[in-house]
Amino acid sequence: MPAIAACIVASLAFVLPTQANKLLPYTIIGDGIPVSLTGSPGDAARGRALVLARTTTCILCHSGPFPETRFQGDLAPDLTGTGNRWSVSQLRLRLVDASRFNPDTIMPSYYRNDGLVRVGRNFAGKPILSAAEIEDIVAFLATLRD
Repeated sequence: MPAIAACIVASLAFVLPTQANKLLPYTIIGDGIPVSLTGSPGDAARGRALVLARTTTCILCHSGPFPETRFQGDLAPDLTGTGNRWSVSQLRLRLVDASRFNPDTIMPSYYRNDGLVRVGRNFAGKPILSAAEIEDIVAFLATLRD
């Protein structure tokens, strides 16, 4: 029964429309964004569902401690231990704009809408993920410890 409940929660995360059209202001300090984009912490369970969803593309490039998920990527670092390697602040900036760490990265800047190239028509002028989705993924990644 818990597996069914998890599937329902994961499905709802993608059926409900996101508010990804508007960027909320944030401040980068050092190598991170220390303050939540939404003003509150994200939900790790929703974040896990987002990471494993093909729509966010995380699992297409990354692998991790997800034994139930087939066809995990190997183009990017394994997500196992992510919470040990980076702080919540650092994780947030990596999701918001990965190009700040590596200008040649293939990882999308999930919370930017300017200076991007090869942007799909449906995403032009808006971020890929909403602030709440970013916070949910950050909350989940922070739980991944060795």
